[in-house]
Amino acid sequence: MNITQHWLNQAKKVPSDNFDTRPVEGDISLVVIHCISLPAEQFGGDYIDQLFCNQLCPEDHITFKSIYQLKVSSHLLIKRCGEVTQYVAFNQRAWHAGESGYQGRQQCNDFSIGIELEGADTCGYTSEQYIQLNRVLETLLNYYPRLSKEHITGHSDIAPRRKTDPGAFFDWTQIR
Repeated sequence: MNITQHWLNQAKKVPSDNFDTRPVEGDISLVVIHCISLPAEQFGGDYIDQLFCNQLCPEDHITFKSIYQLKVSSHLLIKRCGEVTQYVAFNQRAWHAGESGYQGRQQCNDFSIGIELEGADTCGYTSEQYIQLNRVLETLLNYYPRLSKEHITGHSDIAPRRKTDPGAFFDWTQIR
């Protein structure tokens, strides 16, 4: 895998408008692992792309009525089949972490890269996802000098009162 102008060459590009400039250019020092499924615990389809691109139709599922107006994004999504989609350039601030803190620093979106895994807190992840996640992490660690293996964490760790993802079924030992 390679990165060109902060975009992963091997990822499908689905640009989102839900990003802004990082307050400190080049301050990329954390990776946050998330999980998402739309509707909950259902996989496949384009609903995640639609959410991150402000195109989710509230009539498509009853649960979408409460989320379709959210302005959220992530840098990457790794689907269950291993396909990688990128929504926001890595040097930009994606809107994935919300109110959060890590090692005394607040607002993790300012200095992190968000990676969503298509999944749920209630089930395991696929071997294809772990393979791609490791490839992505290796590429990011090689490209961004402030990143390190010690600073890869879960959404639940940076927002413990609000979030539980990637959940108990995420196998942290699968990350090299």
